[in-house]
Amino acid sequence: MFKPVQLFADWLVYGLFGLGRDTLAGSSVNFFVFDTIKISLLLAGIIFAVSIIRTFLPPSRIREIILKKSRFSGHLWAAALGIITPFCTCSAIPLFLGFIQTGIPLGVTFSFLVASPMINEVALIMLFGMFGFKIAAYYALSGFIIAVVSGLIIGRLNLEHLLEGFDPSKKIQNISFGAEMPWGERFAFAREYTWDILKTVWPYVLAGIGIGAWIHGYVPENFLARWAGADKWYAVPLATLVGVPLYSNAAGVIPLVSALTEKGVALGTTLAFMMAVTGLSLPEFLILRRVMKVKLLLVFFGIVGAGIMFTGFLFNAIVK
Repeated sequence: MFKPVQLFADWLVYGLFGLGRDTLAGSSVNFFVFDTIKISLLLAGIIFAVSIIRTFLPPSRIREIILKKSRFSGHLWAAALGIITPFCTCSAIPLFLGFIQTGIPLGVTFSFLVASPMINEVALIMLFGMFGFKIAAYYALSGFIIAVVSGLIIGRLNLEHLLEGFDPSKKIQNISFGAEMPWGERFAFAREYTWDILKTVWPYVLAGIGIGAWIHGYVPENFLARWAGADKWYAVPLATLVGVPLYSNAAGVIPLVSALTEKGVALGTTLAFMMAVTGLSLPEFLILRRVMKVKLLLVFFGIVGAGIMFTGFLFNAIVK
């Protein structure tokens, strides 16, 4: 699928730039050019397609879907809907608040909030492209279970009183499915949304690919494996903690995951790092602090963090 992109990267780097194929600089720059073009194409196509889908799923309709189900199946639907809705925390939080204000239970909304940045369509498509269907499927199932279990636990704890900054008792009434949207408006919305997202994530994409390219070209083979291999018990918790202060989305961090695994870091360790960056970051904590008390945030982070570390250990055990 991306062979023309690789041929272009080879021509640009080894032909036009004159860098040697066997040099560290040539390998790094080729990696950077190829991944930048490939990820840009994937992002533009996927975001545009999902934006079209989103025009059929306003918060009111999602509420209708979820509340027609049992409490348990509501968590399943919320996590599933998180996969095809905004793929970063900043864009997921407004929907999260809208769901609460339309009467969706807190635990169910947390299932959505966990799933949306962690197992969104961008992450799945890119993992599939880099590691194959099996790894992408394992990741999706693991993230889905984390989202559902996290929401169930938080729902059982009855923590609605720890919300702040708005009045959740003021529910939005007279919810309807909304008027039909002309296809011209759907395409216009998708174009605008895709462009806005690309402008937002572009620095993170370039940073992630740049770091990945440097690791690909300059970090010695098996150097990182000595410190973060599957046999190191501390690798997964450390990777999770390292990921928390950072902020990115799947598009920015997956190239780094690819480079780290290529250099010998266990896949479960790198995926724990990725999950922490996309679904459990310090900037996310600061954003959510505007609408939640610290106690609720700590409960949320603790439950999700435990799920992420479990996923890391599981992948390290089953993927050799």
